Amino acid sequence: MFTDNPEHKKWSQRILLIPLRHLQQAIGSLGDLWRTPLASLMTIFVLGISLTLPATLELFVKNASQVTANWNSAAEITLFLDLSTTDKSAQSLVTRISLYPEVAKVQYISAADALKEFKQLSGFGDALNYLASNPLPATILVTPTERASQVIAAQALLEKLQQEREVKQGKLDLEWLTRLQTMAKFVSDIVLSIALLLCLSVVLIIGNTIRLAIVSQKDAIAIMKLVGATDQFIQRPFLYTGMWYGVFGGIIAIIVVTLLAQFLTLSMTNLAALYDSQFTLQNLSLNEALLLFAIAIGLGLLGSYISVKQHIRAIEPTAD
Repeated sequence: MFTDNPEHKKWSQRILLIPLRHLQQAIGSLGDLWRTPLASLMTIFVLGISLTLPATLELFVKNASQVTANWNSAAEITLFLDLSTTDKSAQSLVTRISLYPEVAKVQYISAADALKEFKQLSGFGDALNYLASNPLPATILVTPTERASQVIAAQALLEKLQQEREVKQGKLDLEWLTRLQTMAKFVSDIVLSIALLLCLSVVLIIGNTIRLAIVSQKDAIAIMKLVGATDQFIQRPFLYTGMWYGVFGGIIAIIVVTLLAQFLTLSMTNLAALYDSQFTLQNLSLNEALLLFAIAIGLGLLGSYISVKQHIRAIEPTAD
């Protein structure tokens, strides 16, 4: 039978031994960390804290985006009518604008009402009585629908409204919104830059730690090569060591970010209550925590891979 073929059994045993050998080397590299607890803990905490900073900044960016989500819209469009426009023509314009599918609400303010309000607010009531004519135009306040209140849609609605013959000028205050979006983009770029720099520092720290471990075992590595061990076999425990650094560093980062968010939640809730808001600080989601954990492991493997490729290959047994 085919299953009784000795060669087949030999290959089957080899295939089954592969995961077993990986498991043994993974546990062995974990034991190496346990034998130097102080140095290992220092490295793990450095990695965890390095990953905590960008993760915390990204968390605050996410919460800031939640706060400003309802701000990314144009609340109102102001239309200034031509001074020659009569109330009858203005009312006809209001009727036409109210039929626009992009418009939710229209409010008409006559020139007389505008002048009356200006007198009350400006404090120049008596002086304005000497004017020969009313210099203020009638205005129409247009509130877009929720869908049409987004920046691009609101600008398109403004251009459409300005084509009405009675409209002299239209105004859509987007300057503050542009500044807000620019500032948010700037903060996001800062977070990304800091994250890249700290990820690079994590790779360098792990790479240097693995390099020191390789140097301390230089003689043992040379003997292993002398008896026929391949570079891949020798490199594997060090790669697993980098992986363990990433695993524990990622766990530390997730714990610290979660605790920081919990610590700040109470203060944020009290602050939001002062403004009659129900805002609550969002913590890391499960997907974000898993992503942070995966990034930590990836950085650990990358740092150890760069180090072992460079240094183990350079170690060769020498004849005495």
